Amino acid sequence: MGSQSFGIDSKVVEHIASEVASVAKMGIEIGIVIGGGNIYRGLSASKQGVDRVTGDMMGMLSTVINSLAIQNALESKKIYTRVQSAIKMDEICEPLILRRAVRHLEKKRIIIFAAGTGEPYFTTDTAAALRAVEIKADVIIKGTRVDGVFDSDPERNKKAKLFKKLSYAEVLRRGLGVMDLTSITLCRENKLPIIVFNMNKKGNLKKLISGQNVGTIIS
Repeated sequence: MGSQSFGIDSKVVEHIASEVASVAKMGIEIGIVIGGGNIYRGLSASKQGVDRVTGDMMGMLSTVINSLAIQNALESKKIYTRVQSAIKMDEICEPLILRRAVRHLEKKRIIIFAAGTGEPYFTTDTAAALRAVEIKADVIIKGTRVDGVFDSDPERNKKAKLFKKLSYAEVLRRGLGVMDLTSITLCRENKLPIIVFNMNKKGNLKKLISGQNVGTIIS
């Protein structure tokens, strides 16, 4: 969304694609899950009288638009990708088939998992956790606008404290808005670590992957 009130900012898409491409060239196997809040938020729409299930389905479709935008930006950099959607739309992208996704990863193609879980009432955070568990990922890396997980909103409170390490239990006990309850629980049950970092800083993703102390680790 960038500085716009809604929609897709091409400069932001280019930045994200450049960051991901720099890591892909290191030989890292990458799966991506993208939200759709820059276009449509099902939960917000339900407060305006839209049926929750309908709103969530509309939100899932918006993640497909974002996924295609990122795919286009990555492929312009000669990075091979595949979009797999949890909602079938064969003329646009592949259906979600786990074995095929794993094979793509083995061939060093980036998989972009679109349409969330394919079911209403589940966030893209939960979709990310679910897909990460399914492909046996080593870690979930969540890109945000801030430097990690804080004890309060750093965009409102300049004295907010940054955590470098947290346990799943601490995240749940403190009610920290890192990811929703379902996704945190899924990660805890499968011993899947989460790293939250600032995606907007150039070179940050490559630093993180290279083992530098970037963001907050939840494990």
